Amino acid sequence: YSTIRKQNPLIGLFKSPLCQTHGLAIGLALQGSLANFAAGILIVIYRPYKVGDYIQADNHLGTVNDIQIFSTVLRTPDNKLVVVPNGSIMNGSIVNFSNQDTRRIDMVIGCSYEDDIDKVKAVLTDIVAKDDRVLSDPKTRIAVSELADSSVNFIVRPWVKNPDYLDVMYSLTEEIKKRFDEEGISIPYPQSDVHIHNHSE
Repeated sequence: YSTIRKQNPLIGLFKSPLCQTHGLAIGLALQGSLANFAAGILIVIYRPYKVGDYIQADNHLGTVNDIQIFSTVLRTPDNKLVVVPNGSIMNGSIVNFSNQDTRRIDMVIGCSYEDDIDKVKAVLTDIVAKDDRVLSDPKTRIAVSELADSSVNFIVRPWVKNPDYLDVMYSLTEEIKKRFDEEGISIPYPQSDVHIHNHSE
């Protein structure tokens, strides 16, 4: 007697190219999800940031709005929500701007070669000293840092409390411009000289 075996139709379905393609896609998706899940666990354990911190991660800047198991939600300064996969965050560098009580403002201020650099330094020192939000310790550093093509550049590096960082930076920038105008100190800017030569025939 011959035995007739009926093939399960699902076997043929599983062997079809379409099913294999979908299986590969599902496998890759699960792989990414597992990586994000594992990264989420590491974030919970090591706590490189917390809700409310201002961070830079995966080329995104923003305040941490929510930490989920697969992703982290950032709120950008212009009030957009960015969902960043945890795997991408943990595979790159994380800059946390909020985890220290103080921050240093790094400014570069240029003056003309014709200006008295001792006077410029004195004016910059006076401006910083008059801002009560600037900390006395660590001490502010003001020094000539570069003799550039068209300017003498000073570094101005005051220390402030973390929440005051942006306000002090904007305030000092405005005050420096006003005081330089009052003191007759010029701020060079890039310019080009065009020379026209007339050739007689």
